[in-house]
Amino acid sequence: MTATPTRNAPPGAPIIQIEKLNKWYGQFHALTDIDLTVAAGERIVICGPSGSGKSTLIRCINGLESIRDGRIVVDGIVLGADGRGVDAVRQEVGMVFQQFNLFPHMTVLRNCMLAPMRSRGLKADQAEALAMEYLSRVRIAEQAHKYPSQLSGGQQQRVAIARALCMTPKVMLFDEPTSALDPEMVKEVLDTMIGLARDGMTMLCVTHEMGFARSVADRVIFMADGRIVEQAPPDQFFENPSHEKTRSFLGQILNH
Repeated sequence: MTATPTRNAPPGAPIIQIEKLNKWYGQFHALTDIDLTVAAGERIVICGPSGSGKSTLIRCINGLESIRDGRIVVDGIVLGADGRGVDAVRQEVGMVFQQFNLFPHMTVLRNCMLAPMRSRGLKADQAEALAMEYLSRVRIAEQAHKYPSQLSGGQQQRVAIARALCMTPKVMLFDEPTSALDPEMVKEVLDTMIGLARDGMTMLCVTHEMGFARSVADRVIFMADGRIVEQAPPDQFFENPSHEKTRSFLGQILNH
């Protein structure tokens, strides 16, 4: 039975609760006994080597990946192994991917208007006003009538962020949002994310941008082999990691 959503969880109250989450792909155990509680307004960066389960974890949170064992509760909505609650959770959780996934045949504005009209029942004028509000928020409103192919990668990713925000989510998930960008475009996307963090958005971000983790995260989580190996505030995580795998990872990525 799906729980009644608890609207607008106060800052500090749990908005995501993950209990003993397990995920398999065939014989491959991708996530093992994941326990994680995220407070409303908390900013979490998830890092780790390739194949450690980072992206799988956040994809489970909005039902893009099914789970075999365990439980996820997002803002009072239960996501179980039976798949119930997925649609309700996606109303509350926005996601930005590595690839921008914009509709190439639609303008930037129409890309942002589509989901609020279809999922939230907004009229066209309401959806347009909302879209322009968030396109302005990510500083790209002047591109509203262009098509994605006319934009740079950084601009397209900012549109993707605006599109997710148009659903007025309570939580934003970012799956390596800068990894497909040229280096000169990374800053504009990170600056947009920093602005969201300052506004109090609950965020979980899979990224190797350690400068972003240091300056924005309340907590940094390190994953390896499908498990959460270590989690700590940024100062402690970077200056005094407790696990050898964390120290090895940081040595490789910070000296790269």
